[in-house]
Amino acid sequence: QVELVESGGGLVQPGGSLRLSCAASRFTSVHYAIGWFRQAPGKAREGVSCISNDSYYYADSVKGRFAISRDYARHTAYLQMNSLKPEDTAVYYCAGKRGISCTDHFWSYDDWGPGTQVTVSS
Repeated sequence: QVELVESGGGLVQPGGSLRLSCAASRFTSVHYAIGWFRQAPGKAREGVSCISNDSYYYADSVKGRFAISRDYARHTAYLQMNSLKPEDTAVYYCAGKRGISCTDHFWSYDDWGPGTQVTVSS
């Protein structure tokens, strides 16, 4: 099992930026996909983005504004969030799954971080 911990959340004004980090407890290979999910109060958990060896995924709601990346040497994945909107407010989770395929199905992921709050408000 891989332990994941998110960081980088906070309060930001609309139009601002944040970079979330997801640190893994040990090395993860290209055969381990990392996904970002979010959950707002009263709403279902939503897949935001995913990165694996050969594929990327972005939800339509964040395309062109969010960028996912990964640093294997640092055992860390990142989610750069630009042009933030109030509707981006949620708890953001990173998750890991064995295999090289990305998916927005949260039930496919094996490991989860505790989450970090992102609030977009003026």
